Amino acid sequence: MNKPVDLPVTAIDPDDIGYNESSNAHFSSILNARLSRRSLLRGGAASAAGALFGSLGLSACGGGGGGGGDDAATGEKLLNFNAVAWSKDDIVVVPGGYTATVLYALGDPLKGTTTDFKNDGTDADFEDRAGDHHDGMEWFGLSAADAPSTSSTNRGLLAMNHEATSNSGTKTSYFLHADGGTNSTSRPKAEVDKEMKVHGVSIVEVNRTGSTWTTKKDSTFNRRITPLTPVELDGVASGNDLLKTIYAPGGTTARGTINNCGTGKTPWATLLTGEENWNGYFVRGADTNRVDTSTIALSRYGIGKNKTSRHAWESGDTTDEYKRWILDQTAGAADTDFRNEMNTFGYIVEIDPYDKNRAIKKRTSMGRFNHESAAFSKPVAGQPLAVYMGDDVANEYIYKWVSTAVWDPLDANPVDRIATGDKYLNDGTLYAARFDLDAGGNGIGEWQALSLANPDVAAGFNGYTFANPGDVAINVRLAADAALATPMDRPEWCAVNPANGEIYFTLTNNSSRRAVPAAPPSTQKAPNAANPRTYTEGSSNGNVNGHIVRIKEDTGPASSTFTWDVYLFGAEQGADLASINLSALTKDQDFSSPDGIAFSHSTNICWIQTDDGAYTDVTNCMMLAALPGQVGDGGPTSIANTDVTGTISVDTVVGAKATSGTLKRFLVGPKDCEITGLCETPDGKALFVNIQHPGESTPFSAFGLPGNPAAYLSHWPGNAGYGAGGALARPRSATIVITKDDGGRVGS
Repeated sequence: MNKPVDLPVTAIDPDDIGYNESSNAHFSSILNARLSRRSLLRGGAASAAGALFGSLGLSACGGGGGGGGDDAATGEKLLNFNAVAWSKDDIVVVPGGYTATVLYALGDPLKGTTTDFKNDGTDADFEDRAGDHHDGMEWFGLSAADAPSTSSTNRGLLAMNHEATSNSGTKTSYFLHADGGTNSTSRPKAEVDKEMKVHGVSIVEVNRTGSTWTTKKDSTFNRRITPLTPVELDGVASGNDLLKTIYAPGGTTARGTINNCGTGKTPWATLLTGEENWNGYFVRGADTNRVDTSTIALSRYGIGKNKTSRHAWESGDTTDEYKRWILDQTAGAADTDFRNEMNTFGYIVEIDPYDKNRAIKKRTSMGRFNHESAAFSKPVAGQPLAVYMGDDVANEYIYKWVSTAVWDPLDANPVDRIATGDKYLNDGTLYAARFDLDAGGNGIGEWQALSLANPDVAAGFNGYTFANPGDVAINVRLAADAALATPMDRPEWCAVNPANGEIYFTLTNNSSRRAVPAAPPSTQKAPNAANPRTYTEGSSNGNVNGHIVRIKEDTGPASSTFTWDVYLFGAEQGADLASINLSALTKDQDFSSPDGIAFSHSTNICWIQTDDGAYTDVTNCMMLAALPGQVGDGGPTSIANTDVTGTISVDTVVGAKATSGTLKRFLVGPKDCEITGLCETPDGKALFVNIQHPGESTPFSAFGLPGNPAAYLSHWPGNAGYGAGGALARPRSATIVITKDDGGRVGS
């Protein structure tokens, strides 16, 4: 293996380090070795590989560069491209026969009157420009009459998140400022203003003329949503005492959205955007006036006393736009300070991309945590809708929201899209997942209701007692702790297979998994059936490569039980087949740290994107194309985990092993980037993908005036001829569009 034994410290984002001190494991029987079954189970896993295509009418056909299967509807071969090789180059690599074009990058103007982006740190007006760190993204079609369209393939809106901005451990977002900015806890107002405005969401019109895609800079649909945009707090927590601030004493409104990561698209054509690492923007000092139990909740969300903020935005000025980031409690009531400001973040946010006059609503009933994407169950008339979500922090949980209202097909094209969201996203029940194995070694699970009707939740957790249903939604991690949900290896994106309704969750990694965890109050967790690996090659690091879990509801979206297996294990191709490379990945398909995931509604290809720190000595981050199988297409197995403190054997359920026809690397990105965000036109002939933070680890020493551009770790996309700067350009996050040179569907 090329990776060093110990994962570099810089590969672990502090936002992903967990704060879950609960003892939730639920797997005492699973963690005992089942030696009498083990050899039988290992044989069973291998023999089931042929079942991979059972539910989709697909058939395997050859390896190497050949197609992976036939589309049952068209007969067209899928995965009919040569796998892309590893790359460390500062470019985007796609298969032969495909073209990737930069479409929309950091700083690109959204108004015809806004100047072109100079990319030298002097640009301003980011409320009218593309933000930074392009992330989750959805397509919304437009007709020639400016109406929503489900069939338009040449004109539409891209609605995308701008998660963060590069700072490589410094306070300043150095690529945005001419001299790199002020790297201190006292930041100039002008720098803070610029950094705030590159966060949030973009909505931009895009058009295809012939084979060329462009943005429309003067579109009336174009807009930016930032941390300063007014929003409404809707749902069960609206008006709750824990949401009241000096800015919004009623607890029903707030300002802005931040650290937006994954997305979702509702069946009524609105955008759902998830607020992820919002807690890093807040500061808390000695906080001597706070003596209530809210300190328990603050700690559960990673906010202890004397916590500093990521960018020191609170220092920019003395007005409340800046002081809102300070959580200290005064001697007065909640409406005299910003003690509750952080409670207004951490939600699924609904936006109507077609109507900028409609309210932006935070759906508090769906819970407050580090949200990634939101994936809907297949809408069925007369059945409730389920929305699946993950909390992207080590040892956090998988969630499901089930609406009280049942689906009415007339709501697919409503007069008022946000009012339709009120109907399905305010009233319902939130659940957390508990994973287990049955006596035969099959994956089973239960959804635990996170409501005061659940006696475990009503009893509270760790000294915290919930005052009302709104309190449960605001502090839902504590409710999931109380309900004995299963701590997972950083649940990131999720996606629903349109062919059979099964749900896929990417679990990116977890550095704190240990075969034998340290004693409390350590937040280390032992492996369990759904998170069965620690890193076993002489290192004390945990699951550094991640995996993808697959869930099948037993009786539909409102089911209280499910079955599951592990679809794929991330691993380097040379890793041990019995303990790490359990999916038998080869050099054409190995990957690490799965993050983004989405299904094509045209081809049913499952697209998998990576955000890796464990394998980047060999290759940049990537995107793979996979043909999904079905839960149970593999079989039970047992994994021996060994680290410096001991050895333990864990039973799990593994999907059918990957083959050259069912999993291929499709794209490798430029240096130091993450591949994230994906959507397509309805015909599947244009695929939009985001390249986030190329060159993110560039040292601050490369800046100053005149600076040292040669020291930037990436110059993409300037080195590819896009925008100002050329071969020595400052790197920019950007959206690319991928098309097939013969005009066919991407991935076929």
